[in-house]
Amino acid sequence: MSAIDDLPPLREVIRQHALSARKSLGQNFLLDLNLTARIARAAAPLDDSTIVEIGPGPGGLTRALLALGARRVIAIEHDERAIPALQDISARYPGRLEIVHGDAMTFDPRPLLNGERAKIVANLPYNIATQLLIGWLTTEPWPPWYDMMVLMFQREVGERIVAREDEEAYGRLGVLANWRCETKILFDIAPSAFVPPPKVTSSVVRLVPRTEPLACDRKLLEQVAAAAFGQRRKMLRQSLKSLGVDPARLAQAAGVDATRRAETVPISGFVAMARELADIRAET
Repeated sequence: MSAIDDLPPLREVIRQHALSARKSLGQNFLLDLNLTARIARAAAPLDDSTIVEIGPGPGGLTRALLALGARRVIAIEHDERAIPALQDISARYPGRLEIVHGDAMTFDPRPLLNGERAKIVANLPYNIATQLLIGWLTTEPWPPWYDMMVLMFQREVGERIVAREDEEAYGRLGVLANWRCETKILFDIAPSAFVPPPKVTSSVVRLVPRTEPLACDRKLLEQVAAAAFGQRRKMLRQSLKSLGVDPARLAQAAGVDATRRAETVPISGFVAMARELADIRAET
């Protein structure tokens, strides 16, 4: 008996289906069902929710989501070896688990949602975690098709996601994530909880989309942040030159001195610079 259902313990599931973790797929299996349940509870309320899960592997988090009341889980798994294990879970929870054998980098779950909002809950494969997040943060239109993300990252990536101005981890990812979402690191998970244990601590991060982010063109905001942080140790008057406009004008629009560095500029300042960049390009 496991802690959450009457399915076999995850170690037995891995043995039965020969699910050795593959480094090429960024796999680190979380076998503690108490921890998977804690991640699932972080996405509460689960009742009547549709969950999109990426990389379920042997299904520890999948089981927790279903046991704790998720109405429907859409599990996207690239590794065909894991499909039989997920099918066992589907049989235990009839009609509530939809298994998609596909690549999360290219698969769009929206056609399966029938216009409903979903939550994204996942222990993301480390090797594609940031790419997936940026894809979800840049989806259009906004507000997006999901109303919450509860995701596991390497601690270093989690710190970059939640970072704000004057924090060491603040950069392009923090600007984008916090412009569009409210972000928070909920808790850490030690390497010893995984098989095989990664070399780093993991963090579970919650992102809740802002209904009305500060208005600006997203692509221009990304361009400004990329320029500013591309040479993060240089002053704005130097780093923003790559945009082909007067850096002083952008800095003035943000209400900061051009001798400041990117990591000192709040998100509202980057939004103001993106708006000013739009005006400048409209003039030419």
